[in-house]
Amino acid sequence: MGALRNVVNPFCTFLFLGLLLHFASLMPKTNAKIHYHGFFIQATPVKRLCKTHNTITVNGMYPGPTLEVNNGDTLVVKVVNRARYNVTIHWHGVRQMRTAWADGPEFVTQCPIRPGHSYTYRFKIQGQEGTLWWHAHSSWLRATVYGALIIRPRPGESYPFPKPKRETPLLLGEWWDANPIDVVRQATRTGATPNVSNAYSINGQPGDLYNCSKKDTIIVPVKSGETNLLRIINSALNQQLFFKIAKHKLTVVGADASYVKPFNTSIIMLGPGQTTDVLITADQPPAKYYIAARAYASAQGAPFDNTTTTAILKYKTTPCPTKCTSTKPVMPSLPAFNDTATATAFTKSLKSPRKVEVPTEIDENLFITVGLGLNNCPHGARRRNCQGPNGTRFTASMNNVSFVLPSNFSLLQAHQKRIPGVFTTDFPANPPKKFDYTGNVSRSLWQPARGTKVYRLKYGARVQIVLQGTSIFTAENHPIHLHGYDFYILAEGFGNFNPKRDTAKFNLINPPLRNTASVPVGGWTVIRFVADNPGIWLMHCHLDVHITWGLAMAFLVENGVGKLQTLEPPPADLPRC
Repeated sequence: MGALRNVVNPFCTFLFLGLLLHFASLMPKTNAKIHYHGFFIQATPVKRLCKTHNTITVNGMYPGPTLEVNNGDTLVVKVVNRARYNVTIHWHGVRQMRTAWADGPEFVTQCPIRPGHSYTYRFKIQGQEGTLWWHAHSSWLRATVYGALIIRPRPGESYPFPKPKRETPLLLGEWWDANPIDVVRQATRTGATPNVSNAYSINGQPGDLYNCSKKDTIIVPVKSGETNLLRIINSALNQQLFFKIAKHKLTVVGADASYVKPFNTSIIMLGPGQTTDVLITADQPPAKYYIAARAYASAQGAPFDNTTTTAILKYKTTPCPTKCTSTKPVMPSLPAFNDTATATAFTKSLKSPRKVEVPTEIDENLFITVGLGLNNCPHGARRRNCQGPNGTRFTASMNNVSFVLPSNFSLLQAHQKRIPGVFTTDFPANPPKKFDYTGNVSRSLWQPARGTKVYRLKYGARVQIVLQGTSIFTAENHPIHLHGYDFYILAEGFGNFNPKRDTAKFNLINPPLRNTASVPVGGWTVIRFVADNPGIWLMHCHLDVHITWGLAMAFLVENGVGKLQTLEPPPADLPRC
């Protein structure tokens, strides 16, 4: 009998292998990888505009390292804080499905990483392709702590456009000839607007038009006839930017890590936080051409940095006459600083590549005003602490609530541990008082109430938000970013939103999918999304001076049913306050 146990039936073996191959064919195909990175937050000497500053960087790099992944991959990033400031890292635009603990805004989903401490962010990229980015989400460290996050299709899959010969991330930034933390602290102390930046930058370099900058200008090489992909990111702290390349057309193919219906343009506009992917074909006479960016400044009378940053698009086949190095690149003609028509034409050109499933039945219909305000000088305060207009202090709000971050717990910790007194769930779904939002606003409405208020959403709720700009103090284009979600932008317009008139303008067929919406100056934008990601998610203006003043709120999205609709437990190394 013992010998019989060692006899192998060839038919059984064949049948077993066949069944194994069959079941293997039914398993989901995945080549997903786990990418491990170490981020060391540290002070590094960085020289710009002729001066050296002790600048907060990641791994000594400014901008920080570019992370490259595929759709479906997991990122594990250990952040070690060797700087003298608290810090967090936000993975801008990443959905963070059930991993809100890794989202990063300080005192919202986590307490900050204290100097000398560390925290490991772990999250999966799910269903997103294109260009996102990461940045500090603590005070004004974002001025220098940021970098690109490139998400390519899954292995074996391809772009929905011809594969480019080369890909180049271009991060547009702002540079202060000072410590940015000192700049915001001074503004907070005085109640006035902070000093504007001294330069814009492309990949950390201001470019030819600034002092002591020419030799380090970024060069983007191209070859005649080739088509390349540029991944453009507005990493600037406080400024929307126009972007243009002399003599070249751009084909827009993506925005905020979502593909768009391709269209041609010579100019793009990005609000802080927004990304745009463009194809560029080297179809001009071989030469050097400036890549340029400068402000779109929509707030009438408000100070802004009116300088221009440049990089150089350089043809590899550029003929070299006797004085080749002195050949000046061709400069593009950029729009006027206040060219709202051009900015609007660009944002209205963005559409999804095909018909999409837009929520049509709405469970939660919110109307949220966004804008600035002025607080009267507190009783007994010194005049030097009230240097806003007519002895006031600048503030900002949503639905007349100026958002106050907690300091002892993060909102998500307080929610998860049911700690009372940290926040309330009474953020108003509509303005407490209706008024002519973009007209002459009564001075009685200029002072918002302070509060840490969130809006509660049931899991799966279909949400529509009208984001209405206001002309309190001044009207302005506001880039509104929602953490943890992408949303469809159905329409935008000027003046006060009128549901009877403006609902007819909604694009319910192929609206663009974004994570940051530009609310037009003196106008409105309508967005929709499904609340399918549990946690607490910040929605705020991505002009950092405005979030400093309180232009923010948060959504509390409840757990659904079962593990896949439930927030994961907090990591063991979650920072403590």
